[in-house]
Amino acid sequence: MLCRLKKASVVSLLLFMAGCAAVGPDYKQPEITTPDAWTNVVIEDINSNASLEQWWTSFNDPMLNSLLERAKAANPDLRIAVERIDEARTFNQIAGGDRYPDLNTSASFNRSKASESLGGGAFSSNPSSTWSAGLSTSWEADVFGRVRRNIEATEANIDVSVEDYRDVMVSLYAQIAIHYVNIRTLQQRIKYAKDNVRSQRDTLVIVEARYDSGLVPKFDVAQAKYNLANTETLIPELLPFLEYALNQIAILLGQIPGSLDKELGQATVIPAPAFNASFEPPAELLRQRPDIRQAERQVAKQTAQIGVATARLYPEFSLTGALTLGAFDLDDLGDSDSVGWSFIPGVRWNLFSGGKIEGLIDVEESRTQQAIINYEKTVLDALAEVETSMVSLNQERLRAGKLLEAVEASQESVDLVSTSYLAGLTDFQSLLDSQRSLFTQQDRWVESEGQSVVNFINLNRALGGGWSLDDPVLLNDSEQDTDNKEEN
Repeated sequence: MLCRLKKASVVSLLLFMAGCAAVGPDYKQPEITTPDAWTNVVIEDINSNASLEQWWTSFNDPMLNSLLERAKAANPDLRIAVERIDEARTFNQIAGGDRYPDLNTSASFNRSKASESLGGGAFSSNPSSTWSAGLSTSWEADVFGRVRRNIEATEANIDVSVEDYRDVMVSLYAQIAIHYVNIRTLQQRIKYAKDNVRSQRDTLVIVEARYDSGLVPKFDVAQAKYNLANTETLIPELLPFLEYALNQIAILLGQIPGSLDKELGQATVIPAPAFNASFEPPAELLRQRPDIRQAERQVAKQTAQIGVATARLYPEFSLTGALTLGAFDLDDLGDSDSVGWSFIPGVRWNLFSGGKIEGLIDVEESRTQQAIINYEKTVLDALAEVETSMVSLNQERLRAGKLLEAVEASQESVDLVSTSYLAGLTDFQSLLDSQRSLFTQQDRWVESEGQSVVNFINLNRALGGGWSLDDPVLLNDSEQDTDNKEEN
């Protein structure tokens, strides 16, 4: 009875020791002050039903939707990010294994013959056989929380890798959309250039005919040729940029450069998004932007590392034990006489380390402060990025509107001057100037239209759009638990 009480007391003591509070600071999320509202307001016009998670659906462009879907399945950076999540989860599994005892088994057979000239075998069988088998175990009682803090750090690191994946996704979708818009913009610029080349060639034919008839000087012919050649130079200037954008999308989709040239080669209009004028307050960036979420999780990870380092100052309690079976005959291996055992409680305490442990704690505390500062800086950068994107979108759309007015006025001017020139009421220089102005305004307007859409994409990227908590790539049981905690 007394023996049972002693065993129960030992077990209770060990359980109590394992349940002690972990040393080191408990994590508290740093408080970040954000503005109550955005300084700049997006121009209100077209309402959008597209959510921030799928902002690209406001384009109503099946080709863009297809490109983004394929990129999610094949983009190299996104695939690497998924592997990093798996790596982080595996490290967490390894850290969690320290909560449990190690259990090892062994078995051996030994056949030996002693030298008879030295007396071997005089009083025993020679040669002889020895059979043995056993179990051994060891366990560290996590009294001061080294194991628990290490598990906290690896769990936070899983969150870091998940937010890195989401950040890659936000950037990936924005990059593909921007390259796609650039392709459509360049195709439209090339189209306008070709239209103007045809128009100016027709003008050259008319001027040459009038010169042959003696109605105009040769100077007009030379000016017409100059104007045509100058317009033609823009096409070879734009084609390399078009090929670059096509190749970049191919790479982002994990495909060989040039593989999308045929699929995207057919020129079409620049996709026009429905500009969403409704935005969440700045504080929502802390929940929406993956880079901010990632920076906050880095703080949590580093805070746990302080506890891991602090635990080195305290004793480490361990239990080791072994159960062995040994016999000269295999049939005797299970007899009570063959059983041997050992039970060794132990304690290890580093009483002096020359300040190394204290230094390690200081290092982790400094790293935690760096992580906090980086978190604060990430928030400030995000706020500034959104404000800048809003201003850029507003102003570029105003500029595009004015350029469209200039295009319409230039087209009317060309029509009027052409009629006057053919009637002999104005000189050829006026016609050249009006044609040159029309092409310039058309090119600037198309470029500005494309840039407006790019700025819209950049604003959605700055707001952290493009990911969802329901991403099937990420949702395992542990991730669902983490997201449920965040929502609560």
